[in-house]
Amino acid sequence: MHGHDVTADHGEGKRWRRPRRPGRIAALAVVALTAGVGLTGCGDDGSSAASSTASASASASASACPTSASGTGAGQAGGAPSGQPGGGTTKLVQATTIKKTDNSTSTVIDPTGPAITCDTSAVTTTDDITYSSPTTHGVKTDLKLDIQVPRTSGKKPLVVYVTGGGWVMSDRTGNLDQRTYVADQGYAVASIQYRTTTGGATYKDALADVKSAIRYLRANAGTYGIDTDHVFVWGQSAGGYLAAMTGVTSGDTKYDVGDHLDQSSAVQGVVDEFGPANLSRLAADYDQAAKDFNYAAGNSAAQWVYGPGTTKSVAQYTSQVAAADPATHITSSTPPFLLMHGTADPLVSPSQTLNLFTALKDKGVGAKRVVLTGAGHGDLGVAALTGTSASTSPSASAPDSAAEPWSTEKTMSHITDFLSGHSS
Repeated sequence: MHGHDVTADHGEGKRWRRPRRPGRIAALAVVALTAGVGLTGCGDDGSSAASSTASASASASASACPTSASGTGAGQAGGAPSGQPGGGTTKLVQATTIKKTDNSTSTVIDPTGPAITCDTSAVTTTDDITYSSPTTHGVKTDLKLDIQVPRTSGKKPLVVYVTGGGWVMSDRTGNLDQRTYVADQGYAVASIQYRTTTGGATYKDALADVKSAIRYLRANAGTYGIDTDHVFVWGQSAGGYLAAMTGVTSGDTKYDVGDHLDQSSAVQGVVDEFGPANLSRLAADYDQAAKDFNYAAGNSAAQWVYGPGTTKSVAQYTSQVAAADPATHITSSTPPFLLMHGTADPLVSPSQTLNLFTALKDKGVGAKRVVLTGAGHGDLGVAALTGTSASTSPSASAPDSAAEPWSTEKTMSHITDFLSGHSS
């Protein structure tokens, strides 16, 4: 294992300190965003991993949260589950019309307000940790994770962050600002890479990867000061889907393959931000052009379910599409969920999280759905993904002087409050 050994920083026998509330952090810092999307190399050559520890300051103060060095930017959503049949990149087709969703059972918020801020000197970061090396169609992949651990005493609840990427990429370096913010509240936050359709993987492979990461981190809890009794999974877009699938199959060993099988992959809570669920209804709220694009035969959503080279579509709710639907796996023992969606999301229908929320509630599972008025598909500009001008997007852009809606204290407080409420 590479990087800084943080065991001494945590004191294994000490009680975990309750996370700070966002209201105690200074505000009004503007988080700079970039619009580029790129697949970052993962350093699989066995070289020494990068490890960075911000120097502690006697008078640490909050400042703008760091953004990704790779240029993927803060609040990256990572796209929707659509792409070239061969797994290549393509310009996404966003919806030009979005049917209004009934949000009467959800919590609706105005997401505007001050941006999140971070005290980076209080967090130790270790990057490029290989957590699993699965083989897909004869090709071995060294999967990496980056972990941020608060430099305070006591064991920390673990949050496993699953990035988006439209099934075709999984850049674990994205969304650094929000991850750092959550770590700054008292959580060990591990951002993971997983297999995608680009390498011939399906949702079953990626789900196995998330569970492998959880088992790895439980097995190495002593190194990182992790409280193994409080493990959460948090994802956005395609990562939100995987977070949901991890939650609804919590305790089901069917997808536990690989190393550290003596460890549990169960989680105590799920945060699903604008994640797909029932792929046959992915574009249900959209115009016909968006439907045609998302239900095209052989696209990455189809490959995600049926495998590489498929000529099928996810438009029909077949037994395979049903098996890939988180709602199919809900039981009374499913852990609590927090679901979040923007009303102006042009890439994943807002009704996706609503329908999953309703299914969870129907099974007696503790769940909350938060709707962000006017927010789009994360803080990444849709125009950059689609090649269109910003004026054609149904999601209004935030003014230059305002925080992006998914990176405000108001929005992020729902995540930290959920985590805090299930960490004791």
